[in-house]
Amino acid sequence: MNTADAKRVLETALICSSQPLNLRDMGVLFNDEIAADTIKDLLVALQQDWQQRGVELLQVATGWRFQSRPEMRAYLDRLHPEKPPKYSRAAMETLAIIAYRQPCTRGDMEDIRGVAINSMVIKQLEDRGWVEVIGHRETVGRPGLYATTKHFLDDLGLSSLDQLPSLQDPSELGESFSKLEDLVSESQLEMDLEGSQIQTSIELSDEGVVVAEESSSDLVEHRDDSAGTETG
Repeated sequence: MNTADAKRVLETALICSSQPLNLRDMGVLFNDEIAADTIKDLLVALQQDWQQRGVELLQVATGWRFQSRPEMRAYLDRLHPEKPPKYSRAAMETLAIIAYRQPCTRGDMEDIRGVAINSMVIKQLEDRGWVEVIGHRETVGRPGLYATTKHFLDDLGLSSLDQLPSLQDPSELGESFSKLEDLVSESQLEMDLEGSQIQTSIELSDEGVVVAEESSSDLVEHRDDSAGTETG
């Protein structure tokens, strides 16, 4: 098979695949008759072929995929003008702590945030497939150690944690939250919860966390009774 035909096969497979393809997957396309280094060269050539288009070929944590460029988001959003619910500030702050301080326990997160973290917040991130328990700290109670997943990197269009926005001071939660929030908003995510296992949408109002159950039109508000304390 010549180079032009091999590129066409790769291009077709990547466009038609609903998931990123890794080098092993792409090797199967050619019965492993094309070396991995050659496939990498073909992928680089494909990236160059698509440079002036609204779609780009990107390497993420679990492989390669085609996706729309960030500057196309404003136009694509017109097809779906109703914005889906976004994650609460508590969820985003918790995600930022895990992303920048992993592995960490729930106690570590609460120490940094200064408030208790609602178990629903962590469950939401787990059900989305963004965080997981990768072990336990050898201390009293053996609390779980949370870390981000490859799925988290895929959703943000990153191939490794090294591509997260850098921090001058990793102890500054506010800065890490802001950087991660910008990255999420600029990603290709719709930020809805459809397709994930969680059946609850969470938003943060001025008065507290509003939980809207999909199976009911009733709204239930959860507030911390202590003055000035947010329920995470």
